[in-house]
Amino acid sequence: MGIILWLIIGGVAGWIAGNIMRGGGFGVIGNIIVGIVGAVIGGAALGLLGLSGNGGLIGSLVTAVIGAVILLWIVSLVRGGKGKI
Repeated sequence: MGIILWLIIGGVAGWIAGNIMRGGGFGVIGNIIVGIVGAVIGGAALGLLGLSGNGGLIGSLVTAVIGAVILLWIVSLVRGGKGKI
């Protein structure tokens, strides 16, 4: 995947995860960072479950969103939130 596509998927995944976790967006740069870090976390988490594979563009987006939600949940726990979705 090209770097531009990674940035687009990261931004969309970060925005979706922010909305799922009731936090809204984090701005363009924040969404991209959350989405890209989420993609790494999601890939690792799904790999541990034996669900890794090549899902194409949609699979990459779903993986990044799952990882970003996990990341935001962990951040909310560290900040003293209840970690509710």
